[in-house]
Amino acid sequence: TIEVLRDGRSDKVRLHGIDCPESHQDFGSKAKQFTSSQCFGKEVNVEIMDVDRYGRTVGLVKLPNGARLNHAILSAGLGWWYREYAPNDAALEAAEAKAREAKVGLWSMPNPIPPWEF
Repeated sequence: TIEVLRDGRSDKVRLHGIDCPESHQDFGSKAKQFTSSQCFGKEVNVEIMDVDRYGRTVGLVKLPNGARLNHAILSAGLGWWYREYAPNDAALEAAEAKAREAKVGLWSMPNPIPPWEF
């Protein structure tokens, strides 16, 4: 989840199709730092996909360089493709698969535990 300013107010945006480690899990702090380094203080574009049960916008976040934050996090090995919420997203699937194969980030560990099982 990131916060963006829209029309002068703060809006929480849940990143569509991915889930990152919780802060007290392995790579949780690293995922937060990476995400912040990619978007803090920058103008981003949010493609709204849904609104979750907590009222948060769920979206794909496009960074100023054109990259998608959701995909960048997975490519860095700092999150899971959340199949339940984005079952047909081939780009997210490929980003996670590439990170797994390269054993980067949380995939460097023998059995990383996804947050929904933690």
